[in-house]
Amino acid sequence: MNDLLAARSQMAMSLGFHILFAVAGMAMPLLMLIAQWRHLRTGEAVFHELALRWAKGTAILFAVGAVSGTVLSFELGLLWPRFMQYAGPLIGMPFSLEGFAFFLEAIFLGLYLYGWKKLTPKVHLLCGAVVALSGLASGVFVVAVNAFMNTPSGLVLDAAGQVKDFDPYVAFFSASFPTQAAHTALASYASVSFAVMAIHAWRLRADPTSVFHKKAFEISLLVAVISTPLQIFSGDRSAKHLAEHQPAKLAAAEAVFHTTRAAPLSIGGWPDVDARELKYAIEIPGALSILGKGDPDAEIVGLDQVPRADWPNVPVVHLAFQVMVGCGTAMLGVCALAALLWWRKKLFAPRFLLLVMASGPLGLIALEAGWVVTEVGRQPWILRGLMRTADAVTPMPGLVVPFLTFSLLYFVLGAVVVVLLREHVFAVKR
Repeated sequence: MNDLLAARSQMAMSLGFHILFAVAGMAMPLLMLIAQWRHLRTGEAVFHELALRWAKGTAILFAVGAVSGTVLSFELGLLWPRFMQYAGPLIGMPFSLEGFAFFLEAIFLGLYLYGWKKLTPKVHLLCGAVVALSGLASGVFVVAVNAFMNTPSGLVLDAAGQVKDFDPYVAFFSASFPTQAAHTALASYASVSFAVMAIHAWRLRADPTSVFHKKAFEISLLVAVISTPLQIFSGDRSAKHLAEHQPAKLAAAEAVFHTTRAAPLSIGGWPDVDARELKYAIEIPGALSILGKGDPDAEIVGLDQVPRADWPNVPVVHLAFQVMVGCGTAMLGVCALAALLWWRKKLFAPRFLLLVMASGPLGLIALEAGWVVTEVGRQPWILRGLMRTADAVTPMPGLVVPFLTFSLLYFVLGAVVVVLLREHVFAVKR
């Protein structure tokens, strides 16, 4: 493993681990807030216990997310110093705002955790609302950095290609920011609510009479049913953004090797890069043109319009895109079935609970796959069109050592989190 691959692998592993806790920090506070609001409205003790349990889970996930996020901030400077030297003035503002949101979330999470008997119910609920909003803001501010990397803006280059002037506000609101921010936020709510819903479905399979797990299931299902269709819609907007601003990424995602009018949407298949064709795929005529341009006869730019040296890893991007779309479609189907069963008063049918348990990981898998599409689809650029990843990596040798060390650390941290959540959040409760 060369140093560039080791640096990229370490960054991918760190991002893949941290994103799970980042989305939990965005979505879990919303669940606990809904539970507490239900308690204040109904006076039922089960909602108080549920809010308390989910608050403990939020605290555990927040703590580990803080650690892994701090590691990432150091990795940006240590692994990619040339990128930080080049783009640091432009991404400093969203990172600063993310730090402010993070500290705000930490302060009000502390007030929420220890203020149950010391604050009035309305003030305590307000603290929970601040935790939910600051968690969402924190994630959105980080996405602004990634959006800038995908569609750089707000900088003026001299003849040598160096930055001579910049506008951090323009960089913050780059072309990718609106669609990426919305897509990430909705993905957070959908993926976390599905995971939580699956855990409580598992408990309900063991004890169908548990009021606690029934209420938890209902609240997480509500968030899933609202966020998942919205997430599918935001995915449609994201595809249209890619067609306009990042055509190479869309071409890699659908393995479109040749510029095509009335381009079909491919389901499955394996890209043969040497032959420049997608094999074994099921094609829906004109659907990719509709998805990308809103017109069944529209032209979709293929990889033939991109220099071969600038192609991303097409098989990886295509596979990740198929996994993301497949998981999202399955989640939408589960939500539709849940709505039907709720209307027929059969929401807690054993077979449906089993289906929910099986679909629990889908949101998190789609989330990870989506970030693979975003990051690998931008390669070989760390700053699209301006700086290659190979030019940004540190010259320090032996990067495989920290990669293996941090991989082991994250494995241990992940095991500890599972144990803590099982003991303090999802223990059996009737």
